[in-house]
Amino acid sequence: MNRLKTMLFLATLTALLLFVGQALGGRGGLTIALMFAGVMNFVAYWWSDKIVLRMYGAQEIDEAQAPELFAVVRRLAQQAHIPMPRVYLIPQETPNAFATGRNPQNAAVAVTEGIMRLLDREELEGVLAHELSHVQNRDTLIMTVAATLAGALSHLANMAMWGAMFGGRDDDEGGHPLGGLLGILVAPLAATLIQMAISRSREFLADEHGAHISGNPLALASALRKIEAWSQRIPMTAGSPATAHLFIINPFSGGGLVRLFSTHPSTEERIARLQAFARQGVRRPR
Repeated sequence: MNRLKTMLFLATLTALLLFVGQALGGRGGLTIALMFAGVMNFVAYWWSDKIVLRMYGAQEIDEAQAPELFAVVRRLAQQAHIPMPRVYLIPQETPNAFATGRNPQNAAVAVTEGIMRLLDREELEGVLAHELSHVQNRDTLIMTVAATLAGALSHLANMAMWGAMFGGRDDDEGGHPLGGLLGILVAPLAATLIQMAISRSREFLADEHGAHISGNPLALASALRKIEAWSQRIPMTAGSPATAHLFIINPFSGGGLVRLFSTHPSTEERIARLQAFARQGVRRPR
């Protein structure tokens, strides 16, 4: 169901992009926006892992520095049938973790110092299994595609807004004035909502697959509960909210956000689903 939702959301973004592009500037405007967004996201796809790791001051560590952590990651990677990722430690007390990398062969897992102190071994296994599920399912690629489409929509709207301010365009280009106005006003909001919906669906999928990889959905549920509670007490002091979708719990939520704009499903709903998986008898893979 979550895979189907992702496909439908991506298809909706694509259709919205084509409609708005035609309405705003005909084929020319659509082509320029696609090229602009494509170049930006090409760069993000190939170098985003290095950018985000540097943003949070993550330091790569070896097995001698954290033998227990490496043992957990190696075993879970074997169970997920993916290569051993690089392991990083983030000097932050906020308990959290994320995975990055353009594919399983170039993946990295990063954990904060806070999460290493807060969680017990089984809970940490649940979190790392969730993150390796993101690697296994190539969620970086999926979110890059979503960002490309959303970025193209926003850029089209910006082009139309500046064009209207400085003389507009020729109506013979193939656009429609009313459609253009709707595009300027609605497209960026719609694109953001759909992009956030895709992010939430991938989080549900990573919870499910992570529970199967670790064989212990209740440990992941316990970890989510702890991480959310302590993240509100110890907020993240580095990075940017633009990277919130990477983390297992949004470290920048702070409360009061509209749920539609959240990069993550509610923790209560995630825990309820994990508890249902436990009742169904999810077992550790052999």
